Amino acid sequence: MSQTAYVFPGQGSQTVGMGQALAQRFAAARDTFAEVDAILDFALSRLCFAGPANTLTETQNAQPAILATSIAAWRVLQAECQGPASPCCLAGHSLGEYSALVAAGALSFADAVRLTRWRGELMAKAGALNPGSMAAILKLADDEVAAICLDAAATSGAPVQVANFNSPGQVVISGAPAAVAAAGEKAKEHGGRVMPLAVSVAAHSALMAPAVAEFAAHLAAIEFVTPAVPVYGNVQAQPLVSPEEIRGELAAQLTSPVLWTQSVQKMVHAGATSFVEVGPGNVLVGLIRRIDSSLHTANVAEPADLAKL
Repeated sequence: MSQTAYVFPGQGSQTVGMGQALAQRFAAARDTFAEVDAILDFALSRLCFAGPANTLTETQNAQPAILATSIAAWRVLQAECQGPASPCCLAGHSLGEYSALVAAGALSFADAVRLTRWRGELMAKAGALNPGSMAAILKLADDEVAAICLDAAATSGAPVQVANFNSPGQVVISGAPAAVAAAGEKAKEHGGRVMPLAVSVAAHSALMAPAVAEFAAHLAAIEFVTPAVPVYGNVQAQPLVSPEEIRGELAAQLTSPVLWTQSVQKMVHAGATSFVEVGPGNVLVGLIRRIDSSLHTANVAEPADLAKL
């Protein structure tokens, strides 16, 4: 039985040039980028390969771009290597959950492209309506950061909450700028380190609530099937076992924290001993090593990475 879990990165992992080397060398990647260009009716591939960076980073572009790059790498893995044929489980960090669902056969690539484009547009719209901010809090325990957010929200009268439980000692908070700043000051008083993030959208917070109903309507019109491989969802850190559960997860994900630490721990408990990050960057590899240093990790973003597996 396979002991390898495959994981897929989320927003923030985008970089100009991503996927280009894979597309130049492998037909599976070229075909994937051609497919996404046809679905969206514009050259998203050119944006991935050549930028400009500020346009690629716009949430409605970054989300389908990361999905496309991740699935291009996944398809290359399937064509060139034996491992991905039987992963023990899959997961994705926030946006990366769509890549995981595609890899598990629960969602078509075309529908995932459309959903991530809509998701990005609705998040941007909600962010324009309710501008927010995010910050990484380092060196504090998860429950300590959660308590700080509750206190800051109460004292500031504005929302702030944990957005990502990324790894022990690394938690991201999200919400109204004044409340995030207040939580940051409280975190410093408790010995934490605060790193403001360069975003204008308060992802995984109550400020994304205006996007939920419309996005849920999009999800209702999309066909999902039961995943062929367990996909651990961000909201509950449990395998998603039915189309209805997947739809509920993806809608709730907009305003709920990403339980990444818990998801990795659950996958390890289920038997995973090796984790391979598939897609641009290696952020998840770093987080997984901090969660459990005994795990074997690798990432697949460039052609040379295939030889390391």
